[in-house]
Amino acid sequence: MDLEKIEEFILNRMRETRIPGLSIGIIKGNELVYARGFGFRDIEFGLPATPRTIYGIGSITKSFTALSILKLMEEGLVDLNDPIDKYLPIRLRAMGEQVRIHHLLTHTSGIPALGYAEAYINGVLGLENNWLPLASPNDVISFMLGAEEWAVARPGERFFYLNEGYVLLGQVINKVSGLSYEDFVRKNILQPLGMVRSYFTADEVNKDSDVATPYIISKDGVHVRSRFPFGITSDGGLLSNVIDMAKYVIMLINRGEFNGTRIISKDHLELAERKYIDVPWRIIGDEGYGYGLIISEGFFGRKLVEHSGNVLVYTAYMGYIPSDGVGVIVMANAEGYPLTKLGIYILAQLLGHDPTKELKAYILEETARKIEGVYETYGGTIRVTITSQGDYLIMRSTTRYTEENVILVPEEIRDDYARYFALINGSKIPAEFYIEGDKVYLIHERFRYVKRS
Repeated sequence: MDLEKIEEFILNRMRETRIPGLSIGIIKGNELVYARGFGFRDIEFGLPATPRTIYGIGSITKSFTALSILKLMEEGLVDLNDPIDKYLPIRLRAMGEQVRIHHLLTHTSGIPALGYAEAYINGVLGLENNWLPLASPNDVISFMLGAEEWAVARPGERFFYLNEGYVLLGQVINKVSGLSYEDFVRKNILQPLGMVRSYFTADEVNKDSDVATPYIISKDGVHVRSRFPFGITSDGGLLSNVIDMAKYVIMLINRGEFNGTRIISKDHLELAERKYIDVPWRIIGDEGYGYGLIISEGFFGRKLVEHSGNVLVYTAYMGYIPSDGVGVIVMANAEGYPLTKLGIYILAQLLGHDPTKELKAYILEETARKIEGVYETYGGTIRVTITSQGDYLIMRSTTRYTEENVILVPEEIRDDYARYFALINGSKIPAEFYIEGDKVYLIHERFRYVKRS
């Protein structure tokens, strides 16, 4: 494990995307072998992030929800083929077919996202005027009463990430167990694992002395203090820290057992780690969704199990490789560099691989770094600026009175050559970058450009 390389990668990405604070933990077998905080948990008071710092883990919470459903299944109290309306007062159909627990676990209900979580978070944080007053799961059920009409596929046919579905699953847990969702998770997962600083409520968090201040990074790069959207929990409401989450990952790596305590059977855990349907967003290339977990079978010849979380003011990532007994937890107190890419980078390093040379997403990123800059034609007659924006490049040319921006879409990427294209008047116009050490030149339309800075 090249810790210097990992730490350099983390700090560089934090600097570039202005992440204020971040904590990571690396697991090998039954141990948390490395834990560290980077940057600030609170900028105003100069407080550093630590491995004990509390962050919201966002949708990683879905793995706790799925595990809880599987525990109820293990006890014979729930069947994954049961329709949702067996437990809840909502008729949920898609193209006339019943939506079942399995469909909600895998985001295959056939109902596209209804946007409750986005509107709820933006409203609570004061980011938009689109106020959606959903303070409880019952409010979400009321909100979903017309969801049947929004369906575009039969259950099981297509993947649509549906936060609302995991809200319903939390209510199924409540209905079947007789406990609130939060109390069920505490009793059956958090307490047995000794996750004593993992919280669902503001009261719990406010009593803790090491909590990351949540930030929104403004368009001009200013860190704006914000707050966590407390309320509905089963789709993304858990807050935790590296120390606690390492115990959870160790349990998952060890097939449901932690320090002699069995949380769930190996067979039921591995139901969650099956790939039931492909997902559209991929870094490795073959990712699919299980039960509250994302699975790749082709991560350097191994199975990778992962999930990320994002509630705007906190982001997080959890990933582990069961065959090698390694895992990683990453948490931050703002949006910035995708923590999924950071976590996968660390896991690749743990396996002795360099993703910047072996995984397409990182090759694209590294090549874009080499390409970014100011370019000139012969004699400096024309000047353009190339900047990266996500997976794309923006080619900008300006005069005193005008500015033109052209989007360049990647087609072929190598470390010495990259071909992008622009759509101009309905035609694909290539933009070819030739990389020779520190020298880069661009061929686009009738011009040859040389990178000057």
